[in-house]
This record gives sequence, structure tokens and C-alpha cells, in this order.
Amino acid sequence: MELLDSISWVAVAFHTLAAVAVISALLVVFVRNIVHAVLWLAVFFISLAGVFLTLNAEFIAAIQVIVYAGAICIMVVFGIMLIRRWNMGETNLFNSQTVAAAGVVALVTMLSAFLSFKSGVVEPAGDVPVNQVESIATALLTKYVIPFEVAALLLLVALVGAIFLAKEVKADDADSHS
Repeated sequence: MELLDSISWVAVAFHTLAAVAVISALLVVFVRNIVHAVLWLAVFFISLAGVFLTLNAEFIAAIQVIVYAGAICIMVVFGIMLIRRWNMGETNLFNSQTVAAAGVVALVTMLSAFLSFKSGVVEPAGDVPVNQVESIATALLTKYVIPFEVAALLLLVALVGAIFLAKEVKADDADSHS
């Protein structure tokens, strides 16, 4: 009974959700069917939201579920549907760069493990502020205003590029049908 009293169930949930996140992220990369990869991506985003919940960051967890697990996964599914490939099982095949990518991943993993073991156990920084939304807004609009604006500009450029590409594809389709 002493063992059960010493276990922090929040720590158990944190480590379980972190393991689910790592496994589902690996499955996103290694599964051959792209539709299944999107489903594993949704599992990854939801487990990451659970990690945020164990860290008392409820607002970040809610945004994670709404924006990433909801909107991003749906957008990827629409992208898959617009590709119009008949055999979706062959869309995510390994190529000649797989060995190089595996080597880079192994190197980064070993470096991360080495640095983690060298730094030792890190104590929690403290309690999360009660006004999470206000703290995030203040940080984004004061200390991190330049990266925030750059990210907004990057999203705007991506949106304009997507519209341009979509119009170009429609023009090509209209030319081929006439």
C-alpha cells in the first residue's frame, strides 16, 4: 500500500500520455496509408493536449484540441480528398532518403538522451498563473511581438500562395476541358 501512496497519479498520466504521443508520432511517419497517418496525427494532438492538462495548462490544451486535432486534421483530410488518387495505400512509400532520415533521427535522439541524462532531474518551475489567457496575450504582444507578427505574415503568404495555386489549377482544368 505504501507504493500506491507514493505514486503521483498526475506523473503517471503525464508519462503515459507522453509515451502515447511519441508512439503515435512515430506511427504518423511510418504508417504506409496516408489516411491512417492523419488518424495517428489526431491521436498525437489529443495526447499532447492531455500532457498540457497534466501540466495545468487547460487553455493550451483546449486550443490544442480545437486548432490542431480539429482544424489541422480536417484540413489534411480535405487535402487528401482533393488529390484524387485512387490507390491511397501507395502514397506514403519510403524513398531513397529513408536511411539518411533514420540516421538523423537516431543522432538527434542520442544527443537528446545524452543531454537529458547529463542535466539530471529538473524540478518543476512552479505553479501556472491563474490568468493563463492574459499571460499568453501579454507575452505575445510585448516580449514576442516580432515572432508573432512574422508567424502571422508567414500564414498570410501561405494563404495567398494556396489561393494562387488553386486558381492556376482551375485555369488548367478549364483549358483541358475546352
